[in-house]
Amino acid sequence: MPEAITAEEAAALVKSGMWLDYGFGATQAEAFDTALAARVHALSGVKVRSCLTTRPRAYQEADPEGAHVLSASWHFSGYDRRQFDAGRCTYIPLNLGEWPDLYRRFVERVDIAVFQVCPKDAQGNYNFSVSASYLRSLVEKADVVIVEVNPALPYCFGPDNAVHESEVDFVIEGLTLPAAELPGATSSEVDLAIARLVAAEIRDGDCLQLGIGGLPNAVGRAIAGAGVKDLGVHTEMMVEGLVELVKAGAATGARKQIDVGEAVYAFAIGTADIYAALDRNPAFTARQVDYTNLPRTVARNDNVFSVNSTGQMDLQGQAASEADGYRHFSGTGGQLGFVRAAYESEGGRGFLCMPSTYEKHGVRKSRVVAGLSAGTIVTVPRTDVMYVATEYGMACLKGLPVPERAKAMISIAHPDFREELEREAYAQGLIPKRYF
Repeated sequence: MPEAITAEEAAALVKSGMWLDYGFGATQAEAFDTALAARVHALSGVKVRSCLTTRPRAYQEADPEGAHVLSASWHFSGYDRRQFDAGRCTYIPLNLGEWPDLYRRFVERVDIAVFQVCPKDAQGNYNFSVSASYLRSLVEKADVVIVEVNPALPYCFGPDNAVHESEVDFVIEGLTLPAAELPGATSSEVDLAIARLVAAEIRDGDCLQLGIGGLPNAVGRAIAGAGVKDLGVHTEMMVEGLVELVKAGAATGARKQIDVGEAVYAFAIGTADIYAALDRNPAFTARQVDYTNLPRTVARNDNVFSVNSTGQMDLQGQAASEADGYRHFSGTGGQLGFVRAAYESEGGRGFLCMPSTYEKHGVRKSRVVAGLSAGTIVTVPRTDVMYVATEYGMACLKGLPVPERAKAMISIAHPDFREELEREAYAQGLIPKRYF
């Protein structure tokens, strides 16, 4: 049986040089974090792994120079990005579907794992709420497991989504805080235009994965208006658009090959409405990411329809979704895995979407570029990209030679940049001068 302790007693277990793990997203430690901040100046060389931080971390606010504790994130939120810019946070490269295996095989140390859970049930299980993701493997790896009980968290069904009391060392009666919210992203007119193009490709019985952001959510709304039926859901993040499709009866999962009738997901970070929809709802099933994200599992469903957004693509089809030069701003996440899963799925289709332009310091720039800038990370290699959509059209790059790829990318770039892109394509030899 785990020992009940206070947050202060739990924080006193932390020693200099330790590796802590705060878990994931909306269920990261809160009471423990406040107690750790109170003694942060007595520590040195402590590192904290986390992912998609949803609330400011007290230990970082108490240690603004990062002199005592540093953060390492598997995927940046806006808060993590600001910590990175301030030199207090670094990134751990990750294909999200490999996450549990990384803990089992490659992560050398987890001295203390601490995260929030739902209250213990009659069988002695603490539910992971909206954060199934990788927490099972984290529990298996950690030397010490501390759970913070939060009665306000939604309870989410799923075979991977709990830790038994026999696996827990200490229990903190935590703060009763609603799960941290991520406000719904606003969709622009450009997003809506792209969404209409992508939604026109949807077919009855397709199995959906939608990424994060205003653009994939716009696709979800456009699909809802397309009159399709018997859609499936097998996704990484449960987003607003998918919840609405399930609630409306458009996503029944009736034609899936695995998990028939279930909307499968690894985690949710969203609004209170999303959390309320997931709470004790048997239509939704939470699984670890090695089930939701690895292509070999996803592709067991036919007609996988994967939609993700990217930030920049070059004329050969390389997609950069997580960094701008050497400045990291998000993460690989599940994007590459779902692009590959869509390809492997019978009848599957994978879409990378982006507005054709963006503004930087008041200057409009093209997201379609001749070549990526120095330091920019390629999230999806050119060999994996299937469909690309902007508000100016859609192109399929599979099977195209480099010159045809360049022409296809130029055709969906903003008209104001097409001539310049074509000149660069010829100048760099992407399109040979004698190419017909």
